[in-house]
Amino acid sequence: MNSALQSSVMLQGFVTGGGLIIAIGAQNAFLLAQGVRRQYHWPIALLCSLSDALLICLGVLGMGALISESPMLLELARIFGAFFLFYYGYRALCSALQPAGLDMASRGAGSLKSALLTTLAVSLLNPHAYLDTVVLVGSIATQYGDSLRYWFGAGAVLASFTWFLMLGMGAPKLAPLFRNPRAWRVLDSLVCLMMWGIALSLVL
Repeated sequence: MNSALQSSVMLQGFVTGGGLIIAIGAQNAFLLAQGVRRQYHWPIALLCSLSDALLICLGVLGMGALISESPMLLELARIFGAFFLFYYGYRALCSALQPAGLDMASRGAGSLKSALLTTLAVSLLNPHAYLDTVVLVGSIATQYGDSLRYWFGAGAVLASFTWFLMLGMGAPKLAPLFRNPRAWRVLDSLVCLMMWGIALSLVL
């Protein structure tokens, strides 16, 4: 098969995946907050990438059609996802109401296990993630046929790893700014609004 065609399809997958992933969502908000704290941001970035890669692979392999045709599965994901995002937004609101500098308070996940479990929750309990990766990316990939769809999926996976690792690398550089309690108030408030906004969209 023409290698130039494979590269072109992979690039289209990279652009499509990147466009969906870069849009600020629950994963990005959690990774950004933990990165600013310099708290387990590399394992979180890797787990975000692996979670997205798993969902993209499921979509490319044809699971998108199965999920979109299962109202019960989508309804369960919607309910649990909305509940978790409301709870996480509430925690962020509590932090915003009691701001403290970076060196004055224990913020975010208290342990690596807690951080990874939260990462899995924001990655896998959010139905938007399934719609974006499994359903949307999967449906686009199938248009390229049995051979080229894997190249499209590979491009989307590469975009996920590139974005999350870049975000994990860049977020800690903002740490000096967040020694100011007001900066924490703004960040936690934005995280709260973002989580509640996504949860509300699921409810509605």
